[in-house]
Amino acid sequence: MTTEAGLVVVDKAGGMTSHDVVARVRRLAGTRKVGHAGTLDPMATGVLVIGVNRATRLLGHLMLTEKAYDATIRLGVATTTDDAEGETTATVSTDHVAETTVRAALAVQVGEIEQVPSAVSAIKVDGRRAYDRVRAGEQVELAARRVTVHAIDVTDVRRGAGTVDVDVSVRCSSGTYVRAIARDAGAALGVGGHLTSLRRTAVGPFTLEAAHTLDELAESFALVPIAEAARACFPSYDLAEEQAADVRVGRRLDLVVAEYGPVAVFAPDGGFLALYERRGPQAAPVAVFV
Repeated sequence: MTTEAGLVVVDKAGGMTSHDVVARVRRLAGTRKVGHAGTLDPMATGVLVIGVNRATRLLGHLMLTEKAYDATIRLGVATTTDDAEGETTATVSTDHVAETTVRAALAVQVGEIEQVPSAVSAIKVDGRRAYDRVRAGEQVELAARRVTVHAIDVTDVRRGAGTVDVDVSVRCSSGTYVRAIARDAGAALGVGGHLTSLRRTAVGPFTLEAAHTLDELAESFALVPIAEAARACFPSYDLAEEQAADVRVGRRLDLVVAEYGPVAVFAPDGGFLALYERRGPQAAPVAVFV
């Protein structure tokens, strides 16, 4: 059983839920204090960040960070879930759709946009997950949310029998649905669209290069210590001992920190103490870890 706190960067396999991964990591770590940042659909693969012990308290702040994906969009077919796991709702030939038009339909989704999440999402509607309501046969309409799509890079366009497959790399803010990008591109072109594959390649500073499959973790349990994880994810401030003593009891600091979001503060010996944020001329605690 591990008592160490830190993050595990998993390369999730297809067919597993994020909860399946958490359950496996609990067994490998020998602790129930395990959680994940940012759900991945069962169809999706790639980076899933797992918190162990005290590091689970970092996860809510990590979920706000930028993410990156590689995906394949199929134009010409719409589905109930906006991905390949749903039932087909419409098929329209794409033979008349030019590649330049496809690229333009994706380009207009770059920037700050109002995006309606996929109905089959983890968003709660009156206390129940939207996907549970959809699977129960309910009609779910979700409100649009402001998200930021930093880039959609088209890496390949392939024509099939009445369809077009588009490989894209996407960088976006937390809360962005790549399935919705596929759906909206298909709708704009009048042919429908859905995802046939999705691989998350990065969550904040954690990339596929740092990720391990569950089988690899079973051989060697790779844990990013909480102090290292905090330095990687947030602006960092090293404190004097008097300041560190104030942090340990949750006092504000006479310290000018980054204007947006939490920052990580550290004791003179390098130990991670807390997340703080700017409040007026001082810094105030968001979460204390000692």
